[in-house]
Amino acid sequence: MKKVLGIILGGGAGTRLYPLTKFRAKPAVPLAGKYRLIDIPVSNCINSEIFKIYVLTQFNSASLNRHLARTYSFAGFTEGFVEVLAPQKTPSSSNWFQGTADAVRQYQWLFEDWDDIDEYLILSGDHLYRMDYRQFVQRHRETGADVTLSVVPMKERGASEFGLIKIDDSGKVISFSEKPKGEALKKMAVDTTVLGLDAEQAKEKPYIASMGIYVFKKQVLLDLLKQSKDQTDFGKEILPSALDSYNIQAYLFDDYWEDIGTIEAFYDSNLALTQQPKPPFSFYDEEAPIYTRSRYLPPSKLLNCQISQSMVGEGCILKDCRIVNSVLGVRSRVESGCNIEDTLIMGSDFYEPYAERQSDCSDGPVSLGIGANTTVRRAIIDKNAHIGCDVKIINKDNVEEADREDQGFYIRSGIVVVLKNAVIADGTTI
Repeated sequence: MKKVLGIILGGGAGTRLYPLTKFRAKPAVPLAGKYRLIDIPVSNCINSEIFKIYVLTQFNSASLNRHLARTYSFAGFTEGFVEVLAPQKTPSSSNWFQGTADAVRQYQWLFEDWDDIDEYLILSGDHLYRMDYRQFVQRHRETGADVTLSVVPMKERGASEFGLIKIDDSGKVISFSEKPKGEALKKMAVDTTVLGLDAEQAKEKPYIASMGIYVFKKQVLLDLLKQSKDQTDFGKEILPSALDSYNIQAYLFDDYWEDIGTIEAFYDSNLALTQQPKPPFSFYDEEAPIYTRSRYLPPSKLLNCQISQSMVGEGCILKDCRIVNSVLGVRSRVESGCNIEDTLIMGSDFYEPYAERQSDCSDGPVSLGIGANTTVRRAIIDKNAHIGCDVKIINKDNVEEADREDQGFYIRSGIVVVLKNAVIADGTTI
């Protein structure tokens, strides 16, 4: 894999994940209590022996830059690196990235300089999955493809939410369709046994959706970017227009894959990690670990707590509380009498002075964490939130969508999202 260059696209504004992307780039959004979204593709690269990795981003990238610099440092005698590339003014361009292809095009001069590279691996920064890219690249080489797309098999229900691909009997891509419905959807059904599914699976999942992950031959990518200067997106423009001129193949990935680009999908994916006996995605795989920043935090302290089907990060202090089907991030603090259900608490970036203080519901400032006798259900609590005592975050009116930024929260798909650094006063009911 020394001849493969990894390029991770993380430049989108992340509007569907707002307000989690208010202060951070989409790939920097915390995941599973201690990780960030960017850790998934970077770890997959490292586990696949791909050590030359660029990350393209442009919105709120400070926390992403900081996380990558603190986490991924390869020894000086190797060629390995994880480097952030942001838009910059050059003689040929002075614009923000206009799309996935335009982001790569603006740094084409840099990628072109790698003389010992044969393939470019283009990845997305907001998916949850574990994949050995070596098999992906091997399939690309064996078929002699100019471009290979990674695809997932889909049932009819939900297939119309994705960009679908049609293949011939050899696995060659012959057409694309973006979120087809009705008769257009029916026409995109394919025989997925061509890609390796057995007959029963192929009957159950007759559609294949693009994962937004590609392997390009080096010269093919450079040529496509030069030929199509007005086209800014790989999946919607460049690849469909290249079908007649290039050998574009499909590679089937038949395992867990989730696009977590919306609040609801992000929430569901996090809570699914608590499922028993086997969650759809596991962070406990020794053969292919997911890496993240080492924080050297103390162990979590649980004082007379009732906790079921939940994950608790390091450095937490939980007192006499009930926690059910929830994920608690690093440095989370939950005071006595609290009831936390179906909730993602991202934790904190720091401890307040006297972190091991007694529960305090005095008239002073609201402390960091979840105050005493508070109930939280079906919510996402972003980092460094100060939630007072006797608060109820339960969406009591079953509101589906609401923007209450001035009050410190949003509601998305019925999920209450408390903003980073928000302060929710004692006795508040949401």
